[in-house]
Amino acid sequence: MAGAVKKRRRANADNKSASIVNGGGPAGDVNGGAPAADNKRTPPDVSCAPSRRRGLSESTIQRLLLRGAVLAAALAVYLLNRQRAPQTELATVQEEIRSRSQPVTCSQRYAEETALYAGCTPGRGCGRLVSDRVVTPAEARTLRDIAARAFTLTGGGSGGASILDLHSGALSKGESFVNLYTLPEAGALLTEADLAVYRSVKRRVAELLVQHFGLTPGALLLAKPTFFSRMTSVPARTVHDEYWHVHVDKETYPSFHYTSLVYLNDHGEHFRGGRFVFTDSDANRTVEPKTGRVSAFTAGWENPHRVEPVTEGVRYALTVAFTCDPSQSIADPALQTRPIV
Repeated sequence: MAGAVKKRRRANADNKSASIVNGGGPAGDVNGGAPAADNKRTPPDVSCAPSRRRGLSESTIQRLLLRGAVLAAALAVYLLNRQRAPQTELATVQEEIRSRSQPVTCSQRYAEETALYAGCTPGRGCGRLVSDRVVTPAEARTLRDIAARAFTLTGGGSGGASILDLHSGALSKGESFVNLYTLPEAGALLTEADLAVYRSVKRRVAELLVQHFGLTPGALLLAKPTFFSRMTSVPARTVHDEYWHVHVDKETYPSFHYTSLVYLNDHGEHFRGGRFVFTDSDANRTVEPKTGRVSAFTAGWENPHRVEPVTEGVRYALTVAFTCDPSQSIADPALQTRPIV
């Protein structure tokens, strides 16, 4: 008799354990509530009761992860193939280039958008050009000194890329930005002579683009962001430091119609790496930065590009962007003699 009682107790204990392991309540109610004979249901204890919402199954998660891995691998292969494409030098640092250009076929989206603005469509077709005769080395050094002084105030970005925008005041500091014009030292950073060089360079670069691409004078307006960049070999800390990815300016900055770069120091002498690369379908075409060199191009999908990672030294450049949309234009920076409160 005693043995039979013990067997019944063990059986009851086993049933209770099975019910708890399976997430149920007392035996007889598979939903984990009160017994079926009792029509009154008490609220579940959400602190310990298992959720009734079912998440993704393990097999579904595995399929999604596998699909993501396949897409990532395909993208990596695509980018690797573009980087390993035959390389052609569009401009080297040893050359003194009066004017060199390469025509490319305008992308349909770019052609459609520029047609919306009078005088904005490139009458001579899309493309890219390089000239060492627009900005003097002395002017480039003046611009480089402006950027270097500003980055000294904050130390620049904590990753390999730092930005200075004289129009908005945005200045890299660590992993974020500060407003340059709120700093006590801002009043002594710029002189009217510095800004005169800045404005003159911008005007002559615009004239170069108007002449080369056959645009209507006055159609090009300065666009935001127009900014100085400093690139080093310091490892990236945020996605904004990863400047070496292939991209199209019109996607990154929708306001851009034409992009120009004014290089402020020399590849090979002041830094290594950091070449500008047009990633065409048949070849990679490189531009080596040189003090005072201007590189410009239509900002649409016909000109995908990237910048090689800087492996040594410091690379300085000024991006001067242009739009044909008056609503996206910006004014020249003004001299600030005292900090903004």
